[in-house]
Amino acid sequence: MQDTIPKILQEQRLFFSTHKTKEIAFRKKTLLALYKAIIAKEDAICEALYKDFKKPRFETLGTETQIVLAELKLTIRKLGHWAKPEKVSPVWINFPSSDWIYREPYGAVLVIAPWNYPFQLALTPLIGAIAAGNTVVLKPSEVTTNTSKIIAEIISSVFPPQHAHVIQGGVEISQALLAQRWDYIFFTGSTRVGQIIYEQASKHLTPVTLELGGKSPCIVDETANLKLASKRIAWGKFLNAGQTCVAPDYVLVHKKVKSALIEALKKSITNAYGKESELSPDLARVVNAAHHKRLLGMLKGEKILFGGTHNSTDNFLAPTLVDEPTKNSQLMQEEIFGPILPIISYETEDDLNHFIMGTDKPLAAYIFTNSRTFRKKILQTYSFGGGAINDTVIQYANKDLPFGGVGKSGIGAYHGKNSFEVFSHLKAIVKKGTWIDIPVRYAPYRVPLWLAKHIKRLF
Repeated sequence: MQDTIPKILQEQRLFFSTHKTKEIAFRKKTLLALYKAIIAKEDAICEALYKDFKKPRFETLGTETQIVLAELKLTIRKLGHWAKPEKVSPVWINFPSSDWIYREPYGAVLVIAPWNYPFQLALTPLIGAIAAGNTVVLKPSEVTTNTSKIIAEIISSVFPPQHAHVIQGGVEISQALLAQRWDYIFFTGSTRVGQIIYEQASKHLTPVTLELGGKSPCIVDETANLKLASKRIAWGKFLNAGQTCVAPDYVLVHKKVKSALIEALKKSITNAYGKESELSPDLARVVNAAHHKRLLGMLKGEKILFGGTHNSTDNFLAPTLVDEPTKNSQLMQEEIFGPILPIISYETEDDLNHFIMGTDKPLAAYIFTNSRTFRKKILQTYSFGGGAINDTVIQYANKDLPFGGVGKSGIGAYHGKNSFEVFSHLKAIVKKGTWIDIPVRYAPYRVPLWLAKHIKRLF
């Protein structure tokens, strides 16, 4: 397969050079065909995700296929408007002129997708790249093989390989892909791998979008509605068995309400998954044995408040609450990415700073409070990709909100129009009139220097 990658890329470059992908009608027709293909395969997609890690059908519909279909509907409806040249205000120094922004595709795009939301996080960036007029090579995750297989079937049924092509495989395939010169690279995954992608891209000065992760805090102050907070925290944390990049990674709760929050969380988890969560049809599994083993290693030596039961034959790990892990513990040194939720108490804002400022900027943060002053203070103090007040994860649902990280949690943002924009080069054009030519700018310069110092007023 490695040997065919240069040929596939060359064929895509040749197809791009025909300018067919720049035709709006062609893009919309292709995206509509993709929409129909996904609807036809929706049941099979649900089955594939269940085979990969027992993802509940409701979660697959709600967080995978329906999100992709919504993205397609929006893009097909709005594409003509998004792609139109945008007129901007000219400056007086260029009089007479009109100024425009043209959006043009980069060319050959590489999309590398993760395993945690293997369908949605593969298809959503592909939609943006195709909508912007690019060709795409998509590398789905080798961890979720059943989902990757059906993605390949869908893409091959809609696109000729010179337009969009799926290449499956492991690390060797990723390395072979990254050895090529792409016009744009879009990667979703861990910060560690993101650094490797960035380094490889820099060799060709290839622009990138990196959707990474981090330790996303969830702050609960003493004014919060604890019953509602516990339900929403439990939902956001244990959705997809905690394997969500924007899931709350740990809770910082005010000491006054810590015990009450823990009891409320226990009730919320039991209400959601029953007393024996292993029997629940609504709880996904950890994706594979290696990740299951990693999570169990994180629990060694920790005080478990709730849950902790596991079954290695099924990669099952119950929703688990851990009491006051130290900042130096493994739980607090890396993103958990599983159904484990540390509960840490704080009393002062310095306590919050100790945990939040001591880590890299996270992809998300959540604040549960009824205090407008506290909410405003947190939003102004800490840098993170995005988040929510009095809820978790829901910021991802609004296509008008850009989704992306900051610092080590990512570079760039997408969703909705932002997906179209991220795969488009913004080309600035000034259209200058010819009916008059003001001679002031030409040498020999005859404008007094005192007047030249006021040229800034013409910009």
